[in-house]
Amino acid sequence: MAWLNGLARTAVITAAIGTTVAVAATAVYASEKGVAAPADLKTVINNLRMWLIGLLVALATLFLTVGGLRLLLAAGDPGEVSKAKEALKYAAIGYGVAALAPVLVEILKRIVGA
Repeated sequence: MAWLNGLARTAVITAAIGTTVAVAATAVYASEKGVAAPADLKTVINNLRMWLIGLLVALATLFLTVGGLRLLLAAGDPGEVSKAKEALKYAAIGYGVAALAPVLVEILKRIVGA
């Protein structure tokens, strides 16, 4: 069963590399597109909200993938099942915070007065 742990590590590393490549490709595309500076604070806050939601969803998806793989490959080991459940719990928290991000940004807008 040692190959199973190696397979899980390989899957997690592959998912992390894929996420990194996707983020880097997005950054390169945005820089080539020649994104102009925002005109006002409201635009900056809206852009911040979108980046925050995207980052949270990406991290939550990574945790969901890792947790799912750990659960599938646990083979009944209570320690691995516990770690998998913890990763899935953090994924759910990440999706919840991503869903609440617009509310948090609205509170920030009211505080700043934008």
